[in-house]
Amino acid sequence: MDRDLSDEDSVADLSFEAESPPAPPAELLDRLPSYDWLLQGGGRQIFFPPLEAPGRPLDQRCWSSFMDLRVPTVTEEVAREALLSFVSSKCCYGSAAAGDLVIQELKQQTLCRYRLETFSESRISEWTFQPFTNQSVDGPQRGTSPRLWDIRVQVPPMFHEDTRKFQVPHSSVVKECHKCHGRGRYKCSGCHGAGMVRCSSCSGAKRKAKQSRRCQMCSGSGRRRCSTCSGRGNKTCATCKGEKKLLHFIQLVIMWKNSLFEFVSEHRLNCPGELLAKAKGESLFKDENTTVYPIVDFPLREISLASQRGIAEHSAALASRARVLQQRQTIELIPLTEVHYWYQGQTYVYYIYGTDHRVYVVDYPERYCCGCTII
Repeated sequence: MDRDLSDEDSVADLSFEAESPPAPPAELLDRLPSYDWLLQGGGRQIFFPPLEAPGRPLDQRCWSSFMDLRVPTVTEEVAREALLSFVSSKCCYGSAAAGDLVIQELKQQTLCRYRLETFSESRISEWTFQPFTNQSVDGPQRGTSPRLWDIRVQVPPMFHEDTRKFQVPHSSVVKECHKCHGRGRYKCSGCHGAGMVRCSSCSGAKRKAKQSRRCQMCSGSGRRRCSTCSGRGNKTCATCKGEKKLLHFIQLVIMWKNSLFEFVSEHRLNCPGELLAKAKGESLFKDENTTVYPIVDFPLREISLASQRGIAEHSAALASRARVLQQRQTIELIPLTEVHYWYQGQTYVYYIYGTDHRVYVVDYPERYCCGCTII
């Protein structure tokens, strides 16, 4: 989405600027005209987005065609190849067991994973400043500052998080630097302005203890040049960079965030849920729009309930502080197979999950050292 910028109210992109120093005393800025509606109380202020009329819900869906989709069944050959591939990627796993094991049983189950993504935009404003180098000042004399939600900017690709900073048009004002009081420099704290400090080698005694010759580090003077200010006695003001004045302006901070809600349907097999949440699945359904609506008639009721819960949670969390730009909800099929096998008189178990046949090993018989058990 690309929103045009008008020439009059163009904004300066500050996304790559270093973080500003702490704000100056509030009394320096309390007489700026017509800014009270932008900032109240002297600190950051969150701006609520304007209300938008909700769209129409989608018609009731027919799921019979969706449920005809099935993921391929895992055979004994596929199960063995998956384990061999897993073992070959691990330095501490032997391949003999994977090649010689006897598969006794394959327990297969297809799970459903529901995922809701909500891409939103929020805006806050804050006072900031930078050294004034005689650049053009876009102050209130050039017009009234636009309201923060009226400032148009280029939105990043949907569902890609980003944070950018912009200078609010017509909000700039030049003030004397509050750190150095307009001097551009301040007294060095290391030498208190003297330019010299006591010699650390002889502690100012000009000679080291129990030695008759003079100290070589300070040539017998007992003092050395201050390393903090290089002997100048003062330092360039870090706040104004020696320019003596600061350009204050209101900064708009825009944050694009992608909120995520996930749910995996209940299963009877003992495979960790965090693996299934990240597993690669087969797409069953996808709905993307400015606003999506809860799924109410899916054959698995727990998926319908998850959709309703996820949308309600995102709505409650974002309604008062962000503008929702796009939502996307998907349902994927996740294959899961529990493999029981026999090797050298004992029974073992491993799991194959996802359409790319990733493996989770519970207790592999040929493991020589501690290492990862998941790929």
